[in-house]
This record gives sequence, structure tokens and C-alpha cells, in this order.
Amino acid sequence: MGSFVPTAGSVERQWHVIDAEGVVLGRVATEASRLLQGKHKAIYTPYIDTGDHVVIVNASKVRLTGRKEEQKLYRYHSGFEGGLREERAKDLRQKNPVRMVEEAVRGMLPKTKMGEAMWRKLKVYARADHPHAAQKPRAATSTQQEVA
Repeated sequence: MGSFVPTAGSVERQWHVIDAEGVVLGRVATEASRLLQGKHKAIYTPYIDTGDHVVIVNASKVRLTGRKEEQKLYRYHSGFEGGLREERAKDLRQKNPVRMVEEAVRGMLPKTKMGEAMWRKLKVYARADHPHAAQKPRAATSTQQEVA
């Protein structure tokens, strides 16, 4: 009898909701990347996207430890000469809190085409409401115990 190897069509994808209110940013990101990659499943295969969909709510209330609120910098480049832009975490939280969480999760995913496909299954919302109730998402509980 041979080993079972999942195919892309045989993977059943579920939906998970992570509430980021009061939880450290890195804890939320690691849990989300683990679910997006499918590492929580018994059929996990590194070269096949076996991951699930992840919805992160309350992104604006995620917690940063230490002095990261003042010191952490988010950099991006326009592509033109001298086009490097920097924003502090506290400014980015006011302007676009979703981007903080998205960048943390994206940095933990593979930098390949499959990593891009995994990243597309991530949905982040600044508030508690989301439009994915029809998918019947289940709550991801491992980060919920970390609330300080």
C-alpha cells in the first residue's frame, strides 16, 4: 500500500477567524501563517497548498510590546530615485491598521508563487465585523489565551 499524497483538488479548505484584540502582533501572525500554510493538518505537504482561509478581525487593536509603537518602522519604496518612505507603527496604526497585520503575516509565508496563493486567502479587517459569515468560519482558539 502506497503513501497518501494530497492533490490540489482534494484539499478541503475551512475558514478560521482570529480576534486580534489585545493579542501581540507576532502571535496573531504566526497563528495565521500556520493556518494559511496548512501546517495544522495531518495531510500537510510542503509543495502543495493545503492551507485554509483566515479572517483576522480587530486589527486596529493588536498589541505591540516594548517601545515598538514608537520605534518600529515600516519602509516602502516608490521605485524612483530617493523614493524610500518610512512610517512609524503608531502612524501606520492610525492610517491603515490592516497593513500592519498583513505585513507581519506575509513575512512569515514562503516567498514563492505558492506563498502568494496562501497570502490571497488572508482577509484582515480593522473592526470586529466581517462579510464572511456565510462561510461559517470557526474561531481559532490558540491565540485567544494570550490576551494580557
